[in-house]
Amino acid sequence: MGVSKHALASHERRVKRLAGRYNYSLLKAAKPFGKVLAHGGYMLRNDYTFKIVFGDLGYQYSADLDEVEAYLENLAKADKE
Repeated sequence: MGVSKHALASHERRVKRLAGRYNYSLLKAAKPFGKVLAHGGYMLRNDYTFKIVFGDLGYQYSADLDEVEAYLENLAKADKE
């Protein structure tokens, strides 16, 4: 993905749309701290149960945007099979 601000915003919107298909919300760390700044910054939350389904391994907001997108794409592939 590109480094520009607009490329990141576009990528986030695409992942949010994909998450919405599974009734998930993409959460972004409002105030990133040490680990989150180094790697991560995102989590997926189930809209019905409000439980975190991805991105809280070891610490909250542990997934980066590409990992979240890959997780959702794997769900999409599983649905097609």
